[in-house]
Amino acid sequence: MDDPQNQESSEVLSQSEIERLLAQVEGDRPAEAPRAEAGGGGASKSKPPVAVQPYDFRQPSFLSPNELRKVRLFHEGFLRSLSSRFSLFLRMEFNVQLSKLHTQSYAKFIEELPSPTSLSLFKTEPLRGVCLLNIPPRLALTLVDRLLGGPAHSVNIDREMTDIEHALLNQTVNVILTEWCSHWAKVKDLRPKILGHESNARFLQSSPHDTVMMVIGVETRVGDCLEVMQFAFPCYTLEPLVGALNTIIDRNEETPQAEKLRRQRQWNPALGNVMVPVTAEWQNLRLSARDLYHLKPGDVLPLSAEESNNVKVRLAKVNRFSARLGTAGSSLAVELVKPLKN
Repeated sequence: MDDPQNQESSEVLSQSEIERLLAQVEGDRPAEAPRAEAGGGGASKSKPPVAVQPYDFRQPSFLSPNELRKVRLFHEGFLRSLSSRFSLFLRMEFNVQLSKLHTQSYAKFIEELPSPTSLSLFKTEPLRGVCLLNIPPRLALTLVDRLLGGPAHSVNIDREMTDIEHALLNQTVNVILTEWCSHWAKVKDLRPKILGHESNARFLQSSPHDTVMMVIGVETRVGDCLEVMQFAFPCYTLEPLVGALNTIIDRNEETPQAEKLRRQRQWNPALGNVMVPVTAEWQNLRLSARDLYHLKPGDVLPLSAEESNNVKVRLAKVNRFSARLGTAGSSLAVELVKPLKN
């Protein structure tokens, strides 16, 4: 057996050296666990070896499977809105769909980016952390060609982008980021801010190399161009937002009846000062036509206890509450007992 430390050596080991190395290897082996004997001297049994799976503690998953599902649903809704907005912005069909959503280290994400590329650095204030948006060169030039009035077809990619093209691409990136931030409006007011642009990510150091990034791949088709642009968010940037997704997604998954009841409970502040007539009536008090004819001021109409407890309160000529007659200080009053069904 050859010593691993001497694999590169050209010397030939003697037999005694080989035996000495074998004895050393045998002495370094851990002692075997005692084997259980079966039924008084039967054949010995040993447990099968346990398969050990490697785990990289530097790359923990900061999202549970349920949270990851909700993040995916959220971004699918964002992409539907982005497709509609960009179709109007470019005045041509713009199709996007989610192709991948996973976590990986910042170093690995940067390593996998092609060179040259179109990489935009941005922040979503007030959240901390620098985020990345990678647009393949062909897609970037196709978008710029369309903004300049071109057909977005057969774009030449064997050249570098000019300063004017970079400025136009920044407008496109700003539209994408504004749409992404607007989708979080129910949770937090986010404001996108473009920090810079890079064509080579090799020496980029916007985050520590072991930072866990949420990478979102978006398959994009415009004209004859089909490419995948990628968002990369540090996990600590998204953590304040992920918890709020539970409320958003659960509300969207309400049944139609629950959604109808929830909307009925909402109050429109514009109706706060509208005056509504309120009346109280007794519907069981009856008099003959002769008695009604002889009524005059000062006459007293007796009410039974049953009638005084059967008052209907009407709001704008609609019966809304059952009530009973009473007093409040020196004034007559009615006490609301229960609401009435329409």
